[in-house]
Parts: sequence; C-alpha cells; structure tokens
Amino acid sequence: MFYSLTGNVLHSGLSYIVIECGGVGFKVQTSNNTLFDISGEKTATVYTHLNVREDALDLFGFSTENELEWFRMLISVNGVGPKAALAILSQLPTDKLALAITASDTKAITKAPGIGPKIANRIILDLKDKVAKGFSDGAVFTAEDVAVAKATQSSNMSEAIAALTMLGYSQSDAASAVSKIDPELKTEDIIRQALKLMS
Repeated sequence: MFYSLTGNVLHSGLSYIVIECGGVGFKVQTSNNTLFDISGEKTATVYTHLNVREDALDLFGFSTENELEWFRMLISVNGVGPKAALAILSQLPTDKLALAITASDTKAITKAPGIGPKIANRIILDLKDKVAKGFSDGAVFTAEDVAVAKATQSSNMSEAIAALTMLGYSQSDAASAVSKIDPELKTEDIIRQALKLMS
C-alpha cells in the first residue's frame, strides 16, 4: 500500500520513528541500522512494508530498499514474524546477515533477541540457495557473499571451515577467509592460508 514515506522526523524511539507527511505523523517501526542512518536528520525517506493483522496495521520502514527486501525475505520464512525480522536486522547489517546465512552461522543469527537455534536454522535452510545464486527479490548480494556460498559447497573448503571453527573462529569469519583461497588446494593448505589471512 505504501512504497515509501518522506517527511519531517518528529520523534525517534528505541525501535521506531515518527515521520510527518501531509500533517499526519506515521509511526514507523524500524531497525537500529535505519535509526543510525537517519539520526540527526530533520527529514528522511523510509521504504515501507505494511503488515496487516486482525487487530492492527503495523508500518515498518527502512532507510534503504535493500534492507526492506531483506526484511521481506526474512518474514517469508515460516515462523519469522516482523518483530523477529527487525531484531535480526538490528543485530546484523544485511552484508553480515548474508555472510551468516552462506556460512550456516547459526550463532551469529541467534545473537538477535528472541531468535533461537531452530528459527536460525530455518532461516539458513530457506534463504541459503537464494544468497548462493546472488539474487532474490531485489536484495543485493556482494561478490563476497556469493564466493562464501560457493566455498561452503566445496568439500575441502567445508572441512577447512569446520577446522577453523574448532580453533575458535566464528563460522562467518572462517568462511569469509576460506572463500578467498583456491578451492583446488588440499584442506591443510587451505587452513594454513586462511590462518595467515585472519592473523
């Protein structure tokens, strides 16, 4: 119904802003990233999603169309509602979220309040292929996101990622480092080079 809102920022709270358009103040729930982007601004544009329930109409808005598309992808996952999607986007910027999904890093996703391992696994399962293809519903994936996705599909590289996580590195960091290395190398050589990259 609403694609975007542009107007004066009347107020901002912990998880929302109020934007005045045509004399009407719209309460727009949003992520920490968007709050940071528009902090100190007198006017702002947010790209919106209207969530319709039996007892309420909730408006969600984001400073970029990319973050809005990620929000829509997250709420398309069974069991992930708008509040959970906001919590995830507040915890992880979209590039870090793409990296966590491609690396199957449930720990990164469960850092968001109210998100348990079951939901994190479902998000990874439902969205990993979309991120691997590098395109989905207008969301932007970087070359690194696609490289990490490919790295996690190679057996040598998957073994190297597993070894690095056992050494204490996060799955996202390990996958990011491994994705920059030649996949034809032996697992031990991949681990050695990844350790050099991360040190």
